[in-house]
Amino acid sequence: MRLRQPLAVTTYPSAERSEQPPVLLVHGFCSSARRAWLETGMVRALLDAGRTVLAPDLRGHGASPAPTSAEEVDAIASAQDLLAVVDAYDADRFDVVAYSLGARLVWELAELAPERIGRVLLGGLSPTEPFAAVDVAELRRAVHDEAAPSADPLIGMIAGMIRAEGARADGLVTCVEGLRSTPFAPKPWAGGTPPWFVVGVDDAMTHGTGELLPLAPGSQRVAMAGDHHGVLVNPFFRELAVRVLDH
Repeated sequence: MRLRQPLAVTTYPSAERSEQPPVLLVHGFCSSARRAWLETGMVRALLDAGRTVLAPDLRGHGASPAPTSAEEVDAIASAQDLLAVVDAYDADRFDVVAYSLGARLVWELAELAPERIGRVLLGGLSPTEPFAAVDVAELRRAVHDEAAPSADPLIGMIAGMIRAEGARADGLVTCVEGLRSTPFAPKPWAGGTPPWFVVGVDDAMTHGTGELLPLAPGSQRVAMAGDHHGVLVNPFFRELAVRVLDH
């Protein structure tokens, strides 16, 4: 049996000893921990609040290894990757800030560790599976043949995002294949603390996220200025994260 390589993780320890659990940051598709969290100021905001931060790159992203099969990057395997990150840190309990694909995976992570997951902020979460309608063979062709774009606008958009990642492109197509095989069909939220949902007022991907609220009684939904990328760089997103995790 081939052993899975661990994810690449950057740990940012708090300046002073803290009794609060570490914060797991989970980025979205075609992103990385650096782009989503360090460059946007989220890491600095949490460190200033006295928190220790665990910032992994999802498999196929950033400095983490590329997947060799779709099974390595389906939703369940990806959630297990995240659980391994907090296990390696030896954290009995952890809080979470996650965005887009990261938020979808954290819903799965809560199933794996319901008694360990604490306060949670989920941004940019789509209530349905964005990759469900993607023809993976067509996507792979579109990624490698820019001169012959796909007639499907969704595939064309995703292919453009993936091509921009250069050498990581093949692994990212495999990520789509794995996620497509385990589409998001949310069960009731398994974590003990209801999550906060953050959506952008101009983010079409989050339309319908309110339908998830009954699955997480006591949860809160906050709308803020921005499209799918704009929310990540909105200072209010960072401020809200600090407040929610310190509540």
